[in-house]
Amino acid sequence: MRVLILEDDPWIADLLRQIVLSLRPGARVDCRTRVADALAAWQQEAAQLVICDWNLPDGSGTRLLEAVRRSDRAVPLLMVTSRADRDSVLEVRPLGISAFISKPFQVPKVLDCLQRLLPADDAAPAASHSDDDFVRHLGELPAEALDLPLRDELYQQLHGAAGAPSSLQQLGEHWQQDPAVQARLIAAANSTVYNSAGQPCISLPEAVQRLGTATALNLIQGLALRPAARLQDAALQALGQAQVQALLHLHQRVGELAGACRLAPAPLQSAALLQRMGELAVLQQAQLWRQRDLALSDEQLQQALRQHSGELANRLKAHWRLPIALRELIGACYGLAPGNTRREPILMRLASAELQGADDQELQRLRRLAGLA
Repeated sequence: MRVLILEDDPWIADLLRQIVLSLRPGARVDCRTRVADALAAWQQEAAQLVICDWNLPDGSGTRLLEAVRRSDRAVPLLMVTSRADRDSVLEVRPLGISAFISKPFQVPKVLDCLQRLLPADDAAPAASHSDDDFVRHLGELPAEALDLPLRDELYQQLHGAAGAPSSLQQLGEHWQQDPAVQARLIAAANSTVYNSAGQPCISLPEAVQRLGTATALNLIQGLALRPAARLQDAALQALGQAQVQALLHLHQRVGELAGACRLAPAPLQSAALLQRMGELAVLQQAQLWRQRDLALSDEQLQQALRQHSGELANRLKAHWRLPIALRELIGACYGLAPGNTRREPILMRLASAELQGADDQELQRLRRLAGLA
C-alpha cells in the first residue's frame, strides 16, 4: 500500500508519516512539499490514500486532488488545513474529500480518521538489513534514520489508560526532562518553517513559544508512535536509564549554578539534556536491531557506544541544525574552548567536572573563572 502526503511543513509531514506507519507498518509513505512534485509522484504511481495540505508554496493543494479525481474517483482523500469553514468545504465538495482535519490538529483524532480511511495492509514491511555487524551498521546509517528514545515514564503517559493527553500540563514535568523531546522541539523551532527571522532557539521554553503548545504537543505525541519509541529490552532499558539519570543530575546542577550567577538556566538545562544524545541514539538503534531478532552481544554494544556515540551525536546536531550556541554549551561539558571567557560554557564545564569527580584544583580554577570563588 502506498500513501502520498503533500505538506510543506516537514515536521508535520513526518508526524503524519509516523501516524500512518503506526497503523499500517507495511505502508510506503511518500512525502512531498510542492504541488508540482506531488503531481509528478501521483502520475508515476497511484496511491491508495492521499493526504493533502490546502495552501502550498507553489499553489493550492486542490490541484493535486483534482488530478487524483480525474483518474480515480474512489481513492480516499484527506485534507489537512486551517480552512475548514463551511464556504471552503463547499468549494471543494465536487472533489469528494473523505475528511477534513483542521490545523492545528490533535493526533488522536487523526489516528481515528486514518484508521477508517486506510485500506488493509497488503504487504509485510520490507526486509531489514541483515548484516550481523551492528558496529558497521551504525557507521552506514543516514542521519535521517537516527533519533533518540523517549523516557519510559513519558511514553507510559502518552499511552496511558486515561487516553492521550490533550495538553502539555497533563504531561506534568516529564516532557520537560526528556532528551528526545528537547531535541525534537528545539530542532523544529530552528527550522525555516518556524524560524523565518533566522533567530536561533537554544532552549525548550523558547521552542514551545515559537511552535505553539498545540504543535509542540503533536510533535511529542508523534515521538511515541515510532517503532522504537522507547527502550523495551531490559538490558538496554537499564543502560538508557543510567544515561538519563546522569543527564538529570547535570540538568539540576547547571540550574543551581545558573541561579547562583543570576543567569537564565533554560539554555544550560537544555544543553545538559542533550549531552549524551550520541549514546542514546546508539541504544535506540540497538533496540531496533534486537526487534529484528539480530544478534547483538554486550561486547558489541559496548564497542558501538565507545566507537560511535560521538560520531552519531555530531551527525544529529548537523541534521537537526542545532544552533552553534547550543552546540558550544554541549561541547563545554567535555572541555572549554581556548580563550573562552563566557560564563555559560564555564558553568557547563564546572557542573560536568563536579559530577565526574574532578580534582579540587581544577574545580577551584573553574569556580574562579565563573566568578563563584
